[in-house]
Amino acid sequence: MLSSQEIRQRYLNYFKKLGHKVQPSASLIPINDPSLLWINSGVATMKRYFDGTETPENPRITSSQKSIRTNDIENVGYTARHHTLFEMLGNFSIGDYFKKEVIPWAWDFLTSKEEGLGLDPGKLYVTYYPEDEETKEIWIKTGVPESHIVPVEDNFWDIGQGPCGPDSEIFFDRGPEFQDLAEDDPENYPGGENERYLEIWNLVFSEFNHKSDGTYVPLPHKNVDTGMGLERVVSVLQNAPTNFETDLFLPIIQAVEAQSPIKYGESKNTDVSFKVIADHIRAVTFAIGDGALPSNEGRGYIIRRLIRRSVMHGQRLGIKDSFLSGLVKVVVKIMSGYYPELKESESFIEKVIRNEEDRFHETLNDGLTILNEKLALLKNTDKTMLSGEDAFQLYDTYGFPLELTIEYAKDEGFSVDNEGFETAMKEQQERARAARNVDASMHEQSNTLRDITVPSQFVGYSETTSHGVLKTIVSGDKLVDKADASDEVQLVFEQTPFYAEMGGQIADTGVIGSEDGTPVGRVTNVQHAPNGQNLHTVILEKKIEVGKTYVLVVDELRRRRIENNHTATHLLHQALKDVLGKHANQAGSLVAPDYLRFDFSHFGQVTDQEINQMEEIVNEKIWEAIPVLTHETTLEKAKKMGAMALFGEKYGHDVRVVDVDNWSLELCGGTHVKNTADLGLFKIVSESGIGAGVRRIEAVTSKEAYRYLTDRVELLKQVAVALKAPTVDAVPQRLEQLKTSQKELNSALESLKAKVIHQAAETLMDQATTVGSYSLISAELPNKSIDELRTLADEWRQKKASDVLILGTSVGDKVNLLVAVSDETVKKGIKAGVLIKAISPAINGGGGGRPTLAQAGGSNPSGIKNAFDIAKKWLSDQK
Repeated sequence: MLSSQEIRQRYLNYFKKLGHKVQPSASLIPINDPSLLWINSGVATMKRYFDGTETPENPRITSSQKSIRTNDIENVGYTARHHTLFEMLGNFSIGDYFKKEVIPWAWDFLTSKEEGLGLDPGKLYVTYYPEDEETKEIWIKTGVPESHIVPVEDNFWDIGQGPCGPDSEIFFDRGPEFQDLAEDDPENYPGGENERYLEIWNLVFSEFNHKSDGTYVPLPHKNVDTGMGLERVVSVLQNAPTNFETDLFLPIIQAVEAQSPIKYGESKNTDVSFKVIADHIRAVTFAIGDGALPSNEGRGYIIRRLIRRSVMHGQRLGIKDSFLSGLVKVVVKIMSGYYPELKESESFIEKVIRNEEDRFHETLNDGLTILNEKLALLKNTDKTMLSGEDAFQLYDTYGFPLELTIEYAKDEGFSVDNEGFETAMKEQQERARAARNVDASMHEQSNTLRDITVPSQFVGYSETTSHGVLKTIVSGDKLVDKADASDEVQLVFEQTPFYAEMGGQIADTGVIGSEDGTPVGRVTNVQHAPNGQNLHTVILEKKIEVGKTYVLVVDELRRRRIENNHTATHLLHQALKDVLGKHANQAGSLVAPDYLRFDFSHFGQVTDQEINQMEEIVNEKIWEAIPVLTHETTLEKAKKMGAMALFGEKYGHDVRVVDVDNWSLELCGGTHVKNTADLGLFKIVSESGIGAGVRRIEAVTSKEAYRYLTDRVELLKQVAVALKAPTVDAVPQRLEQLKTSQKELNSALESLKAKVIHQAAETLMDQATTVGSYSLISAELPNKSIDELRTLADEWRQKKASDVLILGTSVGDKVNLLVAVSDETVKKGIKAGVLIKAISPAINGGGGGRPTLAQAGGSNPSGIKNAFDIAKKWLSDQK
């Protein structure tokens, strides 16, 4: 039985030998409506290749790419093959080969036992577009009987504007046991809606370009676009009833079983929940690994919905605690062989999912209780619809998503008044808007603050110390003329050098003094009053009075550090655009004394190379010692200059433009250094995704950058000491030496294991006993891997030591059973797959396999002996 990983690799190897370039897997990106489909960015590139707008390095491409589709999420778990995340194996020709080459390749790969999948040709059927007689003739020449070639009118791939053309689908006949339709049913054929004939591959022959005016014109170069669903092919080769009984999903289901009192296979209803969870955790793991995070909109909302649906289905399986994050390691184990980036992000993915689970659990139980109460009341009436008001209460009060209410109600036989829900939602939004008009901010909550109209001028662009006449004192939301020591008050001065928090730059702090220099109070915060004045929050040390003049002194060192980081955000913003593209717009920022935080729009992860490139650009600007200029102008003129406006900022008629070498031009009211050289040094310390299409960079400058690098050098020195490397420069060489040494040790260990296995085999082969009509060898071998058990089975088979071999092993709580049956015994009706299913419940597990070899995993080591006893009874009952 081929594993999913082997199938994927065989596919890529086959087409690689035919001159195809293997396209690496890339991150998931949203296409059109992000709630409907995400597709791998590598696959998205194909469209540009096909329409001729971009030319690939190699016209032959092959890939295994992941995609997420959630437009039919409600079908997941209820059908055999609906998934939110799926892998598409594809080979593509960009103006190179066409039908006569790719059709024989497809047939050879599917049927070849050496390099392909070894499928029975007699079980394969193909469909074609009736007007495409050329394709039919090629299939016939390839060796497909005409009785297995079916014309289907729908076989024309066209999804609107862009490349399109006829296609040919390949179906696998799963046999009469899967036939769910009558013989004379019009859908009972390859290509019809039935369970017997399973589509596994589609070859699209892109010959035309569908124009916006509805016409079809020939493409300059004919292309081939194929797709073979990995999950479906695995189900065929592993002889699984559905995709969920394959090695892609079954380990996840078994991990869920371990936390549930319910077992998979006990009921169709509970099986749906197992399948939904197994499907959704795969999609969520990949999506978060590619930088998307749960949120309330776009693809982030889809992730949140998938997590919450999984939690709901976990509840139906009797799982009350958070469990999804624990499934991430199972997904990573299954998939990281081809997607190693999952392993790198494993702990982060677990953390995100755990946080989301915990948040949902806080409200889920209350919401479910209320919903069940409302549905119970409906059951006592003739009503079949939950009101929109009730559904909105669940949403508004308990955070219960509408779609989960609909899904849960549907399971109980009720519908939900969607229109009423939308009405209640609109009413709530109108109330919120009205509330914001009255209480839009801290400043507007106070009529006292709104009544302050005295003028106040900010002089902090050029000064950090100034004299200012005290115009207003606010104490306890009241205007007063005097205030005493120890009071916390809010002050407005005729002029001030203190910057009020705005545009991501935090407020200045400092001191207020009397004209003779005596400290009067500490400025802890500065905000804008409703009418625009800088409102200083001050903790008083001396008595103050309105009308007197005071000395206002900003903490200059702190201000300079803030300015360093603010100017750095401007340089970084432009560097982002230079490296990632113009779409990388600022989506928020924080400019503090010790670091800067910069959020920006970007789909996909930022590579180390891109981060290094951005760092280099910013540092080059610093080392060039470029003057930082400011221009006060009109908004219209600033736009003509090419100045960038920042996220969330509102601009009046007159604006301020910060200009660095006409390279970075931004509208900005903040304070900045006079020359880029003042920054000294710039270093990015982290980069991550924080939401749907939004990423975050944190960086340091000047003294903090020096400290950061110094700390890292010290850490590297510690590594050198730990590795016994003579110098830091020798660390890489020492690591290579250790890797080589480890490899040699592993090789020696494997050699010793082989000797131990051989010795164990020698001992085992003489231990056959007679059970009924058959000879049996059974043994429990502690702390062995399943691979070691398979090796023993190979030696057993070569020596023909008995009719049946049963081996058991356990490592901690993990148990493995292996059953091997000789070829002659299989012919008598004894099959390993049947026997393993009979004995695996003894270890609280399950499994399957071929007639000659099968295996099972479980969690009850003490059940191994019981499994042997069950096997002996089972064999003795066989004739």
